[in-house]
Amino acid sequence: MVDLLIIGGSDAGISAALRAKELDQTVNVTIVVADSYPNFSICGIPFYLSGEVPDWRNLAHRTAGEITQTGINLLLNHKAVSIDSQQKKVKVVNEENQENWLTYDKLVIGTGAVPVQPAIDGLNQSGVFLLHSMADSFAVHQHLTSKKPQSVVIIGDGYIGLEMADALTHQGIKVTVVGRSPSVMRTVDAGIGNLIAAKLQSHQVEVASSVEVNAIQQQDGQLVVFGTNNFHKNADMVIVAVGVQPLTDLADSAGLKTGLRGAIQVNRKMGTNVPDIYAAGDCVETLHRLLNKYIYLPLGTTAHKQGRIAGENAVGGNREFAGSLGTQVVKIFDMAVSRTGLRDSEAKDAGFDPLTVEFETWDHKVYYPGAKKLHILVTGDKQTRKLLGAQIAGHYQGEVAKRIDIFATAIFHDMKVEDISELDLSYTPPLSSPWDPVQMAAQAWVKQLA
Repeated sequence: MVDLLIIGGSDAGISAALRAKELDQTVNVTIVVADSYPNFSICGIPFYLSGEVPDWRNLAHRTAGEITQTGINLLLNHKAVSIDSQQKKVKVVNEENQENWLTYDKLVIGTGAVPVQPAIDGLNQSGVFLLHSMADSFAVHQHLTSKKPQSVVIIGDGYIGLEMADALTHQGIKVTVVGRSPSVMRTVDAGIGNLIAAKLQSHQVEVASSVEVNAIQQQDGQLVVFGTNNFHKNADMVIVAVGVQPLTDLADSAGLKTGLRGAIQVNRKMGTNVPDIYAAGDCVETLHRLLNKYIYLPLGTTAHKQGRIAGENAVGGNREFAGSLGTQVVKIFDMAVSRTGLRDSEAKDAGFDPLTVEFETWDHKVYYPGAKKLHILVTGDKQTRKLLGAQIAGHYQGEVAKRIDIFATAIFHDMKVEDISELDLSYTPPLSSPWDPVQMAAQAWVKQLA
């Protein structure tokens, strides 16, 4: 019987365990979980804090009981502190600081990521919160409940920062979002970033761009956030959401090679440089399918795929990771923003000859009530005419997420922009048009190239 040990009980670890058990019921699977919340949706935290998901327990993809019913062993509240890859054993420590050694035949590391702690004076004082784990969310929830803050500064205008701006506005709190880039959400072009900023401002969220926060101070019972360009703002609470970095403390002890930002280097089978050790999720480098090189791109969807592959290969499989395109979507109030592939500047840096065309149309036939505008950017290579990327902003009920998935699928299969017009897409007036907006945007790109 194979002993499969998995470190980390989030997306990658649980996916690895479930896939291994699917393929080989005889495998002995144990997951070491640092806290008592295996398989919880970290992506759902903003919706718990907004009150839209009243019970935090509902954030569990599966309960601990459902996991153990599959024959998987859960070792909760145990932290892995070192790996002896020669003896194939892992030292773990429980809450009472008691040590124990666990042996393995195959090991999967899925330790995930931790929030970046920027160099800001006063980051560790009361009322200032990082947000990534369930424990973080409980701390924020406790502060919201007991202190009843009336104002908050959110440092970071990425996905989590914007979702938290929505969440806390939902709670009746005055929100200010501070970002370093000239426009909101630097993973999309400035035009869409400006649409996001306008949406935030329409909900009374103050937006401060091109600001580098350098200090947080206590003054007269409030926090004051200071930054470049003479920025200063009083608030009852501060949330820091400036990104994550891979949690790879165990890598050195195991002799694992690391690369970008300290992420573990893996091959397409999610194997590391050490025999019988696999790694997956936010702690590893990720192969970008278009660039054909490894980057650091932490995404929950990617972690699930990589974990599944690691689990399959750990029990004798030969599956390879197909690569990521960085496909993402975020809901901000009643707006959805999505992207996939490469933006124009990214394509240029990668050696492509890109053309990006902006296009605006309705999400369904305008004669049917409720039609909303979609703003679409299509990026293709002028020489090969291949689709390289796309961005969409529109109403969250306008199928923004599924429409970016069409572009993602097209890029995945190396389609040319003009080929999108040939796709057999569904149509009914309340939901689309005879030419779907995705196809109309592709046709606008082809027309401009001609």
